[in-house]
Amino acid sequence: MSSPVIALVGPTASGKTALSIRLAYALGGPEKVEIISADAMQLYRGMDIGTAKITREERQGIKHHQLDVLEISQAASVAAYQEHARENIAQIQQRGKIPLVVGGSGLYVSALLDELQFPGTDPEIRAELESIAETRGLEPLIAELTEKDPVSAQTINLANPRRVIRALEVVRLTGKSYTPVFPRHTSHYQHTIHLGVRRERAQLDQAIAERARNMFDDGLVEETLVLIDHGLRESPTASKATGYAQAIDVVDKKISIEQAAEEVAFFTRRLAKKQRTWFRPDPRINWIDISPEHLDRATHEAVSLIENARAGL
Repeated sequence: MSSPVIALVGPTASGKTALSIRLAYALGGPEKVEIISADAMQLYRGMDIGTAKITREERQGIKHHQLDVLEISQAASVAAYQEHARENIAQIQQRGKIPLVVGGSGLYVSALLDELQFPGTDPEIRAELESIAETRGLEPLIAELTEKDPVSAQTINLANPRRVIRALEVVRLTGKSYTPVFPRHTSHYQHTIHLGVRRERAQLDQAIAERARNMFDDGLVEETLVLIDHGLRESPTASKATGYAQAIDVVDKKISIEQAAEEVAFFTRRLAKKQRTWFRPDPRINWIDISPEHLDRATHEAVSLIENARAGL
């Protein structure tokens, strides 16, 4: 029987990264465990400080997948992530190791672990729609979407050309609504052990504020300047990432570093709330209370949960 997939999820700044390395070593270290990241923004090369990406030193020899796989100019695709990350899991299991999925991007976690299916793409349809948007604007595309898929027209951001074009591409390609139906909590893998980390709200908010300030102290603006030279401003997704959007405003002298740090903390708290809302209803998740001073206890609890789950397989 293949090794079960272990997932470690939870809101940003909750301590997943530190716990994941301790857990990996508790389960056998580099010879037994490989980690698959489930963080949409950590897919990008060069986006290190602003995404709190685990450094090579912090990985302590544990092999990581789905980090630094996209250039800044590329658009992140959850469908592509699903394909490549599932390949990672298959290869890890073939090597007789344990795949440990770690992340807080709820849709990416679900795309990897649940039975989610994404419609394909068609370059010709996409090119035609992009041409219309460029020459005639979004109005005719919005009109077509409203006629053919009124539900999507009411739910997506119609001011976002990429969203409108993608929705119409799916409608033209499949004849069905773009509005996705996610059969969440329906496991793709036969054996998956779900662990979630949670942190007392005040502690989490404090950690988020400290992280935001430290990012700028550690050189986020300088990192952003390098990324701008590689096309960050023109990137359809990377430029809007929390941290980098604010750093761009600092570069453009629209706000101060102090204001930028406050904005980053605000949007990160909002993200953490969305992540809690996403993961909380999942009945499969075994929740672990965590704090930096009690990582050993959290690791022990995680290992116990995994052992009990494996004993029941």
